[in-house]
Amino acid sequence: MQISANFDSGNIEVIDASNPQRVLLAMRPDLASHHFQWFHFKVEGLVPGQRYGFSLTNAGQSAYNQAWDGYHAAASYDQRNWFRVPSRFDDGALDFSLEPCEAQVWFAYFEPYSRARHDWLIEQALSKAGAELFASGQSIEGRAIQLLRVSRNPAAPRKIWIIAQQHPGEHMAEWFMEGLIERLQQRGDAELDALLARAELYLVPNMNPDGAVRGHLRTNAAGQDLNRAWQSANAAQSPEVLFVQQQMRQVGVDLFLDIHGDEEIPHVFSAGCEGNPGYSPRLERLEAEFRSRLVALGAEFQTTYGYPRSGPGQANLTLACNAVGQEFDCLSFTLEMPFKDHDDNPNPLTAWDGRRSMRLGKDVLSVVAAMVEGLR
Repeated sequence: MQISANFDSGNIEVIDASNPQRVLLAMRPDLASHHFQWFHFKVEGLVPGQRYGFSLTNAGQSAYNQAWDGYHAAASYDQRNWFRVPSRFDDGALDFSLEPCEAQVWFAYFEPYSRARHDWLIEQALSKAGAELFASGQSIEGRAIQLLRVSRNPAAPRKIWIIAQQHPGEHMAEWFMEGLIERLQQRGDAELDALLARAELYLVPNMNPDGAVRGHLRTNAAGQDLNRAWQSANAAQSPEVLFVQQQMRQVGVDLFLDIHGDEEIPHVFSAGCEGNPGYSPRLERLEAEFRSRLVALGAEFQTTYGYPRSGPGQANLTLACNAVGQEFDCLSFTLEMPFKDHDDNPNPLTAWDGRRSMRLGKDVLSVVAAMVEGLR
């Protein structure tokens, strides 16, 4: 049996593989950071039908160590079709086992979104979805931060911004963007036609490519949590955020969505800007409308579970959602998808996965289309 993680988004350290029924492993922390929770590794040389067990021994010290309860690891034989493996958090370790039907298998915290697939997605957006490369920034390690614009009416008054994967381990965010871009390729979509008559879309499918490739959970190559850098962005520590902020200030923002994943809460939910100093009855009404429309559409989304609401004037303005909402006086949301499952509609085989993330991206476009006229 061989275990490896020297590939895109790979993350694991082998402690002791002498007992194939309980291979001892550890997740590697983000570079220059204490955060860790993401794992992604390949196991080769397996005997089909024989049971193998794996133990993530440092799960109890991870960034969100309460999140392992109710969590089940993702697995795949081909890196295309992913399923969940029953897992148990006990005595500080996450344990799971499998009787494989093939000689190799990959395990991951969530269905990964590779850099190669990202490159394909950008090509699809440019060649089939009517997008253009509006601007391109650069990560610390020199990877492109592509800002796409979809514009069918140069006089469209509204500017809609959607960014994803500030936290690199939250791969469901770029699956969401793939679903959105896939819908943009359709023709004869009346909702999209109405939206793009009134708005330009500005899309950043991956804000943190360095962290994603390195197998990080939260940070970029400088150990910076990008979603805590929106009041202090600089070229040395957070050029990814600085680039997007500069483009926003040139273009303007009428609606902003920051797409994320949440480790602990087994539901899809949103977080708004109720704690911002500039929060107003207008923004409160827009937030309520966005949520109610998404529920009424039948999307996998709910409003019962989520983060505690911030008190008036108590917002953390280092977060993208709050910083953009405050600066541009616009409807601004963080949209969270689970690493576990959406318990309102559970699927034991896959839990929440890339396919469901894509569907949510398509559904969100319907809500944005319905609301575009009333954003200002």
